[in-house]
Amino acid sequence: MINQRMDAKDWAMLLLLSFLWGGSFFLIGVIVGELPPLTIVTLRVGIAAIVLWAVLLIKGYDVPKSFKLWRAFLMLGLLNNVIPFSLIVWGQNHIGAGLAAIINASTPLFTVLIAGAFLVDEHMTPQKGIGVVMGLVGVVVLIGADALTELGLNMSLTTLAQLAIIGAAISYGCASVFGRRFKALGVSPFSTAVGQVTAATIILLPMSYLTERPDQLANPSSETWLAVVCLGVFCTAIGYLLYFRILSSSGATNVVLVTFLVPVTATFLGWLILGEQLHGRYFIGMMLIGLGLAAIDGRLWTRLRAVFR
Repeated sequence: MINQRMDAKDWAMLLLLSFLWGGSFFLIGVIVGELPPLTIVTLRVGIAAIVLWAVLLIKGYDVPKSFKLWRAFLMLGLLNNVIPFSLIVWGQNHIGAGLAAIINASTPLFTVLIAGAFLVDEHMTPQKGIGVVMGLVGVVVLIGADALTELGLNMSLTTLAQLAIIGAAISYGCASVFGRRFKALGVSPFSTAVGQVTAATIILLPMSYLTERPDQLANPSSETWLAVVCLGVFCTAIGYLLYFRILSSSGATNVVLVTFLVPVTATFLGWLILGEQLHGRYFIGMMLIGLGLAAIDGRLWTRLRAVFR
Protein backbone atom coordinates (compact mmCIF):
# COMPACT_ATOMS: atom_id res chain seq x y z
CA MET A 1 0.00 0.00 0.00
CA ILE A 2 1.20 3.54 -0.83
CA ASN A 3 0.97 6.18 1.89
CA GLN A 4 -0.05 9.50 0.34
CA ARG A 5 1.09 11.29 3.53
CA MET A 6 4.76 10.59 4.23
CA ASP A 7 5.78 9.53 7.73
CA ALA A 8 8.99 10.52 9.54
CA LYS A 9 10.93 7.62 8.00
CA ASP A 10 9.93 8.63 4.47
CA TRP A 11 10.89 12.25 5.13
CA ALA A 12 14.26 11.14 6.52
CA MET A 13 14.93 9.10 3.36
CA LEU A 14 13.82 12.00 1.16
CA LEU A 15 16.19 14.41 2.92
CA LEU A 16 19.04 11.89 2.64
CA LEU A 17 18.30 11.42 -1.06
CA SER A 18 18.34 15.19 -1.63
CA PHE A 19 21.71 15.37 0.11
CA LEU A 20 23.12 12.54 -2.03
CA TRP A 21 21.82 13.90 -5.34
CA GLY A 22 22.70 17.47 -4.43
CA GLY A 23 26.12 16.22 -3.39
CA SER A 24 26.62 14.68 -6.84
CA PHE A 25 26.88 18.17 -8.36
CA PHE A 26 29.42 19.13 -5.70
CA LEU A 27 31.48 15.94 -6.28
CA ILE A 28 31.48 16.51 -10.03
CA GLY A 29 32.78 20.02 -9.33
CA VAL A 30 35.70 18.40 -7.50
CA ILE A 31 36.41 15.77 -10.17
CA VAL A 32 36.19 17.79 -13.41
CA GLY A 33 39.56 19.42 -12.80
CA GLU A 34 41.38 16.09 -13.22
CA LEU A 35 39.27 13.77 -15.37
CA PRO A 36 37.46 14.27 -18.73
CA PRO A 37 33.64 14.08 -18.91
CA LEU A 38 33.01 10.65 -20.45
CA THR A 39 35.56 9.00 -18.18
CA ILE A 40 33.82 10.49 -15.13
CA VAL A 41 30.40 9.29 -16.29
CA THR A 42 31.71 5.81 -17.16
CA LEU A 43 33.25 5.43 -13.71
CA ARG A 44 30.05 6.71 -12.09
CA VAL A 45 27.66 4.27 -13.77
CA GLY A 46 30.19 1.42 -13.75
CA ILE A 47 30.70 1.61 -9.98
CA ALA A 48 26.93 1.94 -9.47
CA ALA A 49 26.31 -1.12 -11.66
CA ILE A 50 28.74 -3.22 -9.62
CA VAL A 51 27.06 -2.21 -6.35
CA LEU A 52 23.51 -2.76 -7.63
CA TRP A 53 24.38 -6.15 -9.16
CA ALA A 54 25.86 -7.20 -5.82
CA VAL A 55 22.61 -6.22 -4.07
CA LEU A 56 20.55 -8.01 -6.73
CA LEU A 57 22.50 -11.27 -6.36
CA ILE A 58 22.66 -11.14 -2.55
CA LYS A 59 18.93 -10.50 -2.27
CA GLY A 60 18.15 -13.19 -4.84
CA TYR A 61 16.16 -10.95 -7.18
CA ASP A 62 15.41 -12.19 -10.70
CA VAL A 63 18.02 -11.32 -13.31
CA PRO A 64 16.52 -9.73 -16.47
CA LYS A 65 17.22 -12.05 -19.42
CA SER A 66 14.94 -11.04 -22.30
CA PHE A 67 16.66 -9.52 -25.39
CA LYS A 68 13.67 -7.20 -25.84
CA LEU A 69 14.05 -6.03 -22.25
CA TRP A 70 17.79 -5.36 -22.58
CA ARG A 71 17.17 -3.42 -25.79
CA ALA A 72 14.79 -1.23 -23.80
CA PHE A 73 17.39 -0.91 -21.01
CA LEU A 74 19.89 0.36 -23.58
CA MET A 75 17.51 3.14 -24.61
CA LEU A 76 16.71 4.00 -20.99
CA GLY A 77 20.39 4.00 -20.05
CA LEU A 78 21.07 6.35 -22.96
CA LEU A 79 18.28 8.78 -22.00
CA ASN A 80 18.56 8.58 -18.20
CA ASN A 81 22.32 8.19 -17.72
CA VAL A 82 24.60 8.56 -20.75
CA ILE A 83 23.20 11.78 -22.25
CA PRO A 84 22.23 13.73 -19.09
CA PHE A 85 25.23 12.70 -16.99
CA SER A 86 27.63 13.60 -19.82
CA LEU A 87 25.96 16.98 -20.44
CA ILE A 88 25.98 17.83 -16.74
CA VAL A 89 29.65 16.90 -16.30
CA TRP A 90 30.66 18.87 -19.40
CA GLY A 91 28.55 21.81 -18.25
CA GLN A 92 30.16 21.84 -14.83
CA ASN A 93 33.52 22.48 -16.47
CA HIS A 94 32.21 26.00 -17.09
CA ILE A 95 29.53 26.75 -14.45
CA GLY A 96 29.22 26.05 -10.73
CA ALA A 97 27.57 23.09 -9.03
CA GLY A 98 24.82 25.22 -7.50
CA LEU A 99 23.71 26.80 -10.78
CA ALA A 100 23.83 23.43 -12.55
CA ALA A 101 21.60 21.87 -9.89
CA ILE A 102 19.12 24.75 -10.00
CA ILE A 103 18.78 24.57 -13.80
CA ASN A 104 18.47 20.78 -13.58
CA ALA A 105 15.51 21.29 -11.22
CA SER A 106 13.53 22.20 -14.34
CA THR A 107 13.39 18.49 -15.25
CA PRO A 108 9.72 18.04 -14.13
CA LEU A 109 8.71 21.00 -16.33
CA PHE A 110 10.04 19.29 -19.44
CA THR A 111 8.65 15.96 -18.26
CA VAL A 112 5.16 17.47 -18.14
CA LEU A 113 5.55 18.91 -21.66
CA ILE A 114 6.86 15.63 -23.12
CA ALA A 115 4.32 13.47 -21.28
CA GLY A 116 1.51 15.77 -22.40
CA ALA A 117 2.61 15.34 -26.01
CA PHE A 118 3.08 11.55 -26.01
CA LEU A 119 0.98 10.03 -23.20
CA VAL A 120 -2.81 10.04 -23.50
CA ASP A 121 -3.33 9.68 -19.74
CA GLU A 122 -1.08 12.63 -18.83
CA HIS A 123 -2.50 15.37 -21.02
CA MET A 124 -1.72 19.03 -20.41
CA THR A 125 -4.14 20.91 -18.16
CA PRO A 126 -4.44 24.70 -17.66
CA GLN A 127 -2.90 24.36 -14.19
CA LYS A 128 0.05 22.36 -15.56
CA GLY A 129 0.43 24.88 -18.38
CA ILE A 130 0.67 27.76 -15.90
CA GLY A 131 3.25 25.80 -13.90
CA VAL A 132 5.36 25.06 -16.98
CA VAL A 133 5.32 28.69 -18.14
CA MET A 134 6.24 29.94 -14.66
CA GLY A 135 9.07 27.42 -14.38
CA LEU A 136 10.45 28.20 -17.84
CA VAL A 137 10.47 31.90 -16.96
CA GLY A 138 12.54 30.89 -13.94
CA VAL A 139 15.01 29.09 -16.21
CA VAL A 140 15.32 32.21 -18.40
CA VAL A 141 15.98 34.31 -15.28
CA LEU A 142 18.69 31.84 -14.21
CA ILE A 143 20.47 31.98 -17.54
CA GLY A 144 20.23 35.77 -17.58
CA ALA A 145 19.19 38.35 -20.14
CA ASP A 146 22.78 38.80 -21.33
CA ALA A 147 22.97 35.15 -22.36
CA LEU A 148 19.81 35.45 -24.45
CA THR A 149 21.50 38.08 -26.65
CA GLU A 150 24.32 35.59 -27.31
CA LEU A 151 22.12 32.94 -28.89
CA GLY A 152 23.73 32.24 -32.24
CA LEU A 153 27.21 31.42 -33.47
CA ASN A 154 29.12 33.40 -30.84
CA MET A 155 27.74 31.95 -27.63
CA SER A 156 30.08 31.90 -24.65
CA LEU A 157 31.06 28.64 -23.00
CA THR A 158 29.03 29.67 -19.94
CA THR A 159 25.87 29.98 -22.03
CA LEU A 160 26.58 26.69 -23.81
CA ALA A 161 27.13 25.01 -20.43
CA GLN A 162 23.78 26.26 -19.15
CA LEU A 163 22.07 25.03 -22.32
CA ALA A 164 23.81 21.66 -21.82
CA ILE A 165 22.18 21.36 -18.37
CA ILE A 166 18.81 22.19 -19.94
CA GLY A 167 19.51 19.46 -22.50
CA ALA A 168 20.12 17.06 -19.62
CA ALA A 169 16.79 18.04 -18.06
CA ILE A 170 15.02 17.38 -21.38
CA SER A 171 16.74 13.99 -21.66
CA TYR A 172 15.57 13.09 -18.13
CA GLY A 173 12.04 14.05 -19.18
CA CYS A 174 12.23 11.76 -22.21
CA ALA A 175 13.54 8.96 -19.96
CA SER A 176 10.59 9.36 -17.58
CA VAL A 177 8.13 8.96 -20.44
CA PHE A 178 10.04 6.05 -22.00
CA GLY A 179 10.41 4.37 -18.60
CA ARG A 180 6.65 4.00 -18.27
CA ARG A 181 6.83 0.84 -20.40
CA PHE A 182 8.77 -1.13 -17.78
CA LYS A 183 5.81 -1.23 -15.40
CA ALA A 184 3.67 -2.65 -18.23
CA LEU A 185 6.38 -5.24 -18.88
CA GLY A 186 6.22 -6.31 -15.22
CA VAL A 187 9.79 -5.20 -14.45
CA SER A 188 10.42 -4.09 -10.86
CA PRO A 189 11.82 -0.57 -10.30
CA PHE A 190 14.99 -2.05 -8.78
CA SER A 191 15.61 -4.30 -11.80
CA THR A 192 15.04 -1.28 -14.03
CA ALA A 193 17.72 0.64 -12.11
CA VAL A 194 20.16 -2.27 -12.44
CA GLY A 195 19.42 -2.65 -16.14
CA GLN A 196 19.80 1.01 -17.00
CA VAL A 197 23.16 1.59 -15.27
CA THR A 198 24.48 -1.68 -16.72
CA ALA A 199 23.35 -0.69 -20.22
CA ALA A 200 24.81 2.80 -19.75
CA THR A 201 28.17 1.26 -18.77
CA ILE A 202 28.14 -0.93 -21.88
CA ILE A 203 27.50 2.14 -24.06
CA LEU A 204 30.08 4.35 -22.35
CA LEU A 205 33.05 1.99 -22.05
CA PRO A 206 34.00 2.01 -25.77
CA MET A 207 33.01 5.68 -26.18
CA SER A 208 35.22 6.92 -23.34
CA TYR A 209 38.13 4.68 -24.35
CA LEU A 210 38.11 5.74 -28.01
CA THR A 211 37.63 9.48 -27.41
CA GLU A 212 39.49 10.16 -24.16
CA ARG A 213 41.93 7.23 -23.76
CA PRO A 214 41.66 7.12 -19.95
CA ASP A 215 44.51 4.57 -19.83
CA GLN A 216 46.88 7.33 -20.95
CA LEU A 217 45.69 9.99 -18.48
CA ALA A 218 47.74 11.09 -15.51
CA ASN A 219 46.72 9.31 -12.31
CA PRO A 220 44.28 11.56 -10.42
CA SER A 221 44.82 12.57 -6.81
CA SER A 222 43.50 10.47 -3.93
CA GLU A 223 40.86 13.17 -3.26
CA THR A 224 39.55 12.82 -6.81
CA TRP A 225 39.40 9.01 -6.56
CA LEU A 226 37.51 9.32 -3.29
CA ALA A 227 35.05 11.70 -4.94
CA VAL A 228 34.59 9.27 -7.87
CA VAL A 229 33.85 6.35 -5.53
CA CYS A 230 31.39 8.46 -3.50
CA LEU A 231 29.71 9.59 -6.72
CA GLY A 232 29.21 6.02 -7.93
CA VAL A 233 28.40 4.28 -4.63
CA PHE A 234 26.44 6.88 -2.66
CA CYS A 235 25.03 9.39 -5.16
CA THR A 236 24.13 6.82 -7.82
CA ALA A 237 23.73 3.28 -6.44
CA ILE A 238 22.42 4.12 -2.96
CA GLY A 239 20.57 7.11 -4.41
CA TYR A 240 18.62 4.80 -6.72
CA LEU A 241 17.88 2.39 -3.85
CA LEU A 242 16.49 5.24 -1.74
CA TYR A 243 14.53 6.67 -4.66
CA PHE A 244 12.75 3.42 -5.44
CA ARG A 245 12.16 2.73 -1.75
CA ILE A 246 10.36 6.09 -1.37
CA LEU A 247 8.55 5.51 -4.67
CA SER A 248 7.17 2.19 -3.44
CA SER A 249 6.09 3.49 -0.03
CA SER A 250 4.87 7.02 -0.78
CA GLY A 251 4.32 7.20 -4.53
CA ALA A 252 5.59 9.32 -7.41
CA THR A 253 3.88 12.52 -6.31
CA ASN A 254 5.75 12.56 -3.00
CA VAL A 255 9.14 11.42 -4.28
CA VAL A 256 9.22 14.28 -6.79
CA LEU A 257 9.51 16.64 -3.81
CA VAL A 258 13.23 15.83 -3.87
CA THR A 259 13.42 18.18 -6.86
CA PHE A 260 12.84 21.13 -4.52
CA LEU A 261 15.62 20.07 -2.15
CA VAL A 262 18.50 19.04 -4.44
CA PRO A 263 19.40 22.59 -5.61
CA VAL A 264 19.49 23.79 -2.00
CA THR A 265 22.01 21.10 -1.04
CA ALA A 266 24.14 21.57 -4.16
CA THR A 267 24.15 25.37 -3.87
CA PHE A 268 25.08 25.27 -0.19
CA LEU A 269 27.94 22.78 -0.71
CA GLY A 270 29.24 24.69 -3.72
CA TRP A 271 29.26 27.95 -1.75
CA LEU A 272 30.68 26.43 1.45
CA ILE A 273 33.43 24.20 0.03
CA LEU A 274 34.09 25.25 -3.58
CA GLY A 275 33.73 28.99 -2.92
CA GLU A 276 31.12 29.49 -5.66
CA GLN A 277 29.40 32.87 -5.88
CA LEU A 278 25.66 33.17 -5.35
CA HIS A 279 23.87 35.74 -7.50
CA GLY A 280 20.48 37.21 -6.71
CA ARG A 281 18.95 35.91 -9.94
CA TYR A 282 19.72 32.33 -8.83
CA PHE A 283 17.31 32.69 -5.92
CA ILE A 284 14.65 34.41 -8.05
CA GLY A 285 14.93 31.71 -10.72
CA MET A 286 14.82 28.92 -8.14
CA MET A 287 11.71 30.50 -6.56
CA LEU A 288 9.94 30.68 -9.94
CA ILE A 289 10.85 27.08 -10.74
CA GLY A 290 9.60 26.03 -7.29
CA LEU A 291 6.30 27.85 -7.80
CA GLY A 292 5.95 26.23 -11.22
CA LEU A 293 6.56 22.78 -9.77
CA ALA A 294 4.07 23.50 -6.98
CA ALA A 295 1.47 24.45 -9.60
CA ILE A 296 2.11 21.24 -11.53
CA ASP A 297 1.93 19.17 -8.33
CA GLY A 298 -1.34 20.87 -7.39
CA ARG A 299 -1.50 20.02 -3.70
CA LEU A 300 -0.36 23.44 -2.44
CA TRP A 301 -2.89 25.31 -4.59
CA THR A 302 -5.67 22.95 -3.52
CA ARG A 303 -4.93 23.63 0.14
CA LEU A 304 -4.71 27.39 -0.41
CA ARG A 305 -8.11 27.41 -2.14
CA ALA A 306 -9.57 25.43 0.76
CA VAL A 307 -8.14 27.95 3.25
CA PHE A 308 -9.52 31.04 1.51
CA ARG A 309 -12.98 29.66 0.75
